[in-house]
Amino acid sequence: MPELGNFTQVLGPEIWLVLFALLVMTIDMFSDERPGMRASMSWVALGGVIITGLISMGAWNNPDLSYQGSAVSDHFAIGLNLIILTATGLGILLSTDYIPRISDKIGEFYALLLLCAVGMMMMGKATDLITVFLALEIFSLSLYILSGINRESPRSSESAMKYFLLGAFASSFFVYGAALIYGATGSTQYHAIAEALANSGGESSLMLPGMALLLVGFGFKVSMVPFHMWTPDVYQGAPTPVTAFMSVGTKAAAFAAFIRIVIVALPSQQPTLGWAIAGFAVVTMTLGNFAALRQTSLKRMLAYSSIAHAGYVLVGMAPGTLESASHALFYLFTYAFMNIGAFAVIIILEQADEGDVLHERATGLANRWPLLAAAMAIFMFSLSGIPPMAGFIGKLFVFKAAISGGWVTLAIIAMLNSVVGFVYYMRVVISMYLEEPTPATANSRQNWPALDIGLAITAILTILVGVFPGMWSGWFL
Repeated sequence: MPELGNFTQVLGPEIWLVLFALLVMTIDMFSDERPGMRASMSWVALGGVIITGLISMGAWNNPDLSYQGSAVSDHFAIGLNLIILTATGLGILLSTDYIPRISDKIGEFYALLLLCAVGMMMMGKATDLITVFLALEIFSLSLYILSGINRESPRSSESAMKYFLLGAFASSFFVYGAALIYGATGSTQYHAIAEALANSGGESSLMLPGMALLLVGFGFKVSMVPFHMWTPDVYQGAPTPVTAFMSVGTKAAAFAAFIRIVIVALPSQQPTLGWAIAGFAVVTMTLGNFAALRQTSLKRMLAYSSIAHAGYVLVGMAPGTLESASHALFYLFTYAFMNIGAFAVIIILEQADEGDVLHERATGLANRWPLLAAAMAIFMFSLSGIPPMAGFIGKLFVFKAAISGGWVTLAIIAMLNSVVGFVYYMRVVISMYLEEPTPATANSRQNWPALDIGLAITAILTILVGVFPGMWSGWFL
């Protein structure tokens, strides 16, 4: 019975979210007979996210509970829950009016979104490589389907297929790496792995390839160069609310699992892993930023921007300390608002059935839609790291963590990359405010109340988190 109690306490938030996913599916069963029920599914899903968030926060004063060495509820896991639930809630607001326009599979969409969030939340709680793999597959399979939910769009179907194929490769690398680590240490549980390595050093002939394969598996999920190939095409082809959710949720979940493995299971391997992570951080930041300079599509620009931001998180991971892990997690929290907000603006600017926005649509936008242009400017300032926006605080923390850990050169390279990022983010702002509207400029906009609420929330919190970081950092630092 004590084990059952631990099970419900450790996995309580995930259980509640699964129950709400089942409730959405139940409502969907009867929605054909009662059309009014169809419109309620998004709000039921949002209610489930809010309740799950309150349950997660309620567990803050009772942390460090473990279930059979496979999952743990601690402050790190609770912090990840808040990031994933924030991304999920905002994703629901962005999709409430958008998804019925492109698909009649509304119930399936919200059920899959909630189940995807369950898998992502489990990634941060897992303390066993097998649990990580199960969580990885739960959210990955859901995202493959969500990416191709628009069956009338060849681009959406293509993105889902590319994501599925490359995701399968990533999972294979992860499983093979986990098998090699098991062969080297005799266990898949983090503490047992760490103990085996501390006592005997493990079998180096198996351990080093195992770590390398794990790094490749996680590299695919977080869009780390050179495993980033899927990101621009999938981000551009998937429905934009799915892209917004994916850009934050996938990155946060995979990084959380990776961070816990590095700190809990492989602390003895930090000298090797630290240099590997730092090297990947440099190439990821650099390629992402310079590739984004050339993009004419705003979605592809944000895709390469996402790659660059993965590099910034890797900068925070390089020291391999608890402090650096907390700073990386807080950076992902700030990234959630500014990136999802930017995608919300793209949804508003999208033309019917286009699923993408070229730079020309934003030219002179301030003359026609000043509030929309102001919101986009806030997100661009934050993504580029201009104070006092949330993005500045997030970068400040990860750069500080790198410097404190002795990675001063890495932090300097990251700062120089931020200057490159500043160029393409400001290009959007300049075109909105300093150029005259053209025939391609948006002359109408989607009037979707839920989307406007999501846009307002992201814009306000992008400012508040930057101006009052102490109000939020306690959940992560």
